[in-house]
Amino acid sequence: QVQLVESGGGLVQAGNSLRLSCTSSGRAFRSYAMGWFRLAPGKEREFVAAIRWWDSRTYYGDAMRGRVIISRDNAENTGYLQMNNLKSEDTAVYYCAAGTGLGPYPNWYESWGQGTQVTVSS
Repeated sequence: QVQLVESGGGLVQAGNSLRLSCTSSGRAFRSYAMGWFRLAPGKEREFVAAIRWWDSRTYYGDAMRGRVIISRDNAENTGYLQMNNLKSEDTAVYYCAAGTGLGPYPNWYESWGQGTQVTVSS
């Protein structure tokens, strides 16, 4: 079982950047892919990006393509989501997840964090 804890959310003005972190405790990320999803009020859960841990292969969704970079740090067992040029429509709770598939489908991910709120003011 992988336990995930997100951090780094907060209130930011439009055009600025934030970096979210996702730290795994318990079983390491090594055999997994890590994904980021977001959920905004009144909207469906949306895939943002994913990274396969052992070879760093990445997969980006359309939601924030070109404005986000996903990465990982083996030594810290932590993944990151760098978000740039944030817009008010990026306001959402951001969740990291660990799973065995690299892709945009929530049912590919077995473990989920509790989420971190990102609020972008215009």
